[in-house]
Amino acid sequence: MGTVVHLKRQINNSYSALKSSVDEKLVLVEERIKKQLVSRIDLVQTMTSYHLKTRGKRLRALLTLGSAKLCGYLKGGRDINLAACIELIHAATLMHDDVIDNGEMRRGKKTLNSMWGNQSSILIGDYLLSRCFEMMVEDGNLEVLKLLSSTSAKIAQGEILQLQHKGEIDMLEETYFKIISSKTAELFAAATKVGAILGNKNSKIKDALGFYGKNLGLTFQIADDTLDYNSDLNLFGKKIGNDFFEGKVTLPIILLYQKTNDLEKNQIREFFSKKNRNEENFHIILKLIKKYNIIKQCYKKAEHFVSLASNSLSILENSDEKKIFEKLTSFSLERNF
Repeated sequence: MGTVVHLKRQINNSYSALKSSVDEKLVLVEERIKKQLVSRIDLVQTMTSYHLKTRGKRLRALLTLGSAKLCGYLKGGRDINLAACIELIHAATLMHDDVIDNGEMRRGKKTLNSMWGNQSSILIGDYLLSRCFEMMVEDGNLEVLKLLSSTSAKIAQGEILQLQHKGEIDMLEETYFKIISSKTAELFAAATKVGAILGNKNSKIKDALGFYGKNLGLTFQIADDTLDYNSDLNLFGKKIGNDFFEGKVTLPIILLYQKTNDLEKNQIREFFSKKNRNEENFHIILKLIKKYNIIKQCYKKAEHFVSLASNSLSILENSDEKKIFEKLTSFSLERNF
């Protein structure tokens, strides 16, 4: 997308604005996570300490804190604890993801499973989830407990659905959206809805913020999957092609397969049927993606979810926090990391 470079400053500002609005609480989230993961078992402590050094942008925690502020929750630390919970759920799913995908690198660093093996990595992911559920019980709100428990179950089902369709080159778009809705969007939705619960908002506002988060998450994942095939961009801080080399069929490949001729279809099918794919295979895929203008088509699909997310905020009163959330829809689509 040609506008990505042009919008870089504006887009990064929307993320920075959210971070700045809750920066003091985000520091407390980090402290809460660190405290919650303390263990007397040396290997557990070593692995969780390593994990804490490889943390990402904490977008889901920021959404929890931001939505709580948007909904008028100002006093108390429940938003901090629940933001930490959501990050622990996210981290646990990434650890399990890396085992399933045989991932070796994440955020520029070696994965836990590549350093300590699959068995330890799975158990550490389970440890994070168990510590998270302890915090949820301590919070004492049944609505929050039900929401986050249900979200964790949906994420697991999304993982299984993705595994079931792994390498399925003629995957339906509907199946792809079911996978990313469960794996990514549900946790975004939980993050934003938690804020409304903390603010004691009515069911309409809770549902609106949950809907906002879900569509934001869908946009975020589509953009992430598309960036992995966008050879024109070197802005987002990660090597492209990870999904291809892992054999993941995502939206760019689904749309590409729909557009190609029979000869090209056979070639794509051959690549994804192999145990391993090489740089030459990837170069051929990138040429086909440019030939059929697939990147633009992916972003066009995502724009639908951007509109849905933006429109869902209309029920809320105008505020600085609402403006930040409105701008985040563009950030999720156009981000460069």
